[in-house]
Amino acid sequence: MYFAVIDCGITNSRIYIVNGKKEIVGKASKKVGVRDTTIQGSNAVLKSGLKEIFLEAIQDAGLKLHNINFAISSGMITSEIGLLEIPHLWAPVSIDDLARNVKEVRDVNIFPIDIPVFFIRGIKSKYNIENSTLTEVGKLDFMRGEETLVSGFFPTCDFNLPLTFIVLSPHTKYISVNKKEQIMGTITTLSGQVYEAIIKESIIGRSIRKVDNFDDSNYFNREIIDNAYYWVQEGGFLRTIVMPRLLDVLLKTSWYERKLFVQATIAAEDMNAINQFKRFNFPKNTDFVIIGSDDKRCKIYKYLLQKKLNTSKEIKIISDTKSIDMLSVNGTIGIAERAGYIKKYT
Repeated sequence: MYFAVIDCGITNSRIYIVNGKKEIVGKASKKVGVRDTTIQGSNAVLKSGLKEIFLEAIQDAGLKLHNINFAISSGMITSEIGLLEIPHLWAPVSIDDLARNVKEVRDVNIFPIDIPVFFIRGIKSKYNIENSTLTEVGKLDFMRGEETLVSGFFPTCDFNLPLTFIVLSPHTKYISVNKKEQIMGTITTLSGQVYEAIIKESIIGRSIRKVDNFDDSNYFNREIIDNAYYWVQEGGFLRTIVMPRLLDVLLKTSWYERKLFVQATIAAEDMNAINQFKRFNFPKNTDFVIIGSDDKRCKIYKYLLQKKLNTSKEIKIISDTKSIDMLSVNGTIGIAERAGYIKKYT
């Protein structure tokens, strides 16, 4: 028995082929995601990209299409800009809740390969939106995909509950888990996409462009981070994000110092989302797990988290790509197992 795990994101998608022993035997990835739907105005590019990845993953496993019994998918694939919009579940949500509410589809007009596809639903914060107004929009939030990371974390790690996850990707997601291992909801910011926009679309990008052979991947200067945090608190994000330009033109600074200042400015602004924890009934006095493929970004958040909350709680960083991928894959496999699909096809 073999099945596919599909992880479809905003900019990238990955597909893994898994055997009956829950071992990964093949994989493939491509820079294609729901962002392409937004740009193109249709999901045709996403469909063709996922088909290409699917077939590459099967080839990597040394298998044929007829060997694959089913696929189980999570992430932005179930959004209105994915392949099939499926309503979120209301928080709080357990892993068993996710398993009970998986949606089965077999339709080549939706997923362009003729096999059963099981879609894992996202989660929305518990709030009565029927009578909501614009003034209450700050009480709303949702996620698609991060729930599998959380699901994949619990079987392998011994942590005290409640627990707060911070997932750093094109977004930042603050995710609260209660003592019953239920996901209580999420608070989302646009941090990663803002950083990309600043680099590519603003004049600040010129001031942080690499101009020599210095490797800044491990460059960490607390004074720069503290200054960025200070100026965000005093003058706000929009004023502070101009300052790398001032550091470039008026002071003698290096590109990697200015780049760290930009990264710290965005992280400092992101810390303001913690002010909403009380509104969402998220406890602050918890251990934290920071998940993100950029190790320095994770360390900046850990440092500012300790600074803002003055916490003595444990803050764990998971930043290597393989470990992050395995959280998502193992979480998806666990949901498939609880839903009975693995037993059904074995």
